[in-house]
Amino acid sequence: MRNLLMKVNYDGTTYDGFQTQPQGNTIQDRLEEAILHLTGEDLKIHASGRTDAGVHAYGQPFNFITSSKIPLERWCLALNARLPQDIVVTEAREVPLSFHSRRSAKRKTYRYTINANQFPDPFQRRWQLHHPGILDVTAMQQGLAYLLGTHDFTSFASRHSTKTSHVRTIYEAHMEVDRSMCRLNPRDQGVIHVFITGSGFLQHMVRIIMGTLINVGQGKCPADKVAHILAACDRGAAGPTAVAKGLTLWSVEYEEADYKKAD
Repeated sequence: MRNLLMKVNYDGTTYDGFQTQPQGNTIQDRLEEAILHLTGEDLKIHASGRTDAGVHAYGQPFNFITSSKIPLERWCLALNARLPQDIVVTEAREVPLSFHSRRSAKRKTYRYTINANQFPDPFQRRWQLHHPGILDVTAMQQGLAYLLGTHDFTSFASRHSTKTSHVRTIYEAHMEVDRSMCRLNPRDQGVIHVFITGSGFLQHMVRIIMGTLINVGQGKCPADKVAHILAACDRGAAGPTAVAKGLTLWSVEYEEADYKKAD
């Protein structure tokens, strides 16, 4: 038996998230179907985490135990030939049988993208929230800084969260603004990318953070109110849940010792 770790990129627009759901159309469903067609094995894969319906991913890890003897170098091409064009497996490696994509993960990074130009980009419309109104990006950056560290993120978790603890650690959080297309209109503010790296994330956590930061950017609340929202441990204190399409799972990190297979 072999434990294979793979990475997958996908455009989540037409899917009901990563994890299998009753009567759902998910990334996991499509991957397991492709593995079944390739190897004849009806198995379950383990992913680094869930993503909501409409959320995207670059290099999301998943692993599974297989008895197949297919060489590693053939897996990606073989699976991609059996997958929809909006799901692409990019990497395959053998890892110890003890490795688990979710339990072994040490850091995860999400990126949220806001198109703050006056007009939407038809080529990126599935990956961006279009916000044509003026945003105070400096205030948003100040608000984001209050989330660094270890906190109870109940205010930024879905009311439907089933986690016993809402304590999480945010290691890094920053914003980048791409103004390369601003020449098209003097009103344009550019494309804003917000990167948040943490130990783990609660259901809708990044999207609620973004909805709150957009409120800050619109002047609906001052940046320092983010600290009070965090301390309130009350979902009602935070802003709305930002739309899913602007969110991408950007990277998942492991310690080398966790997935390095012994010779």
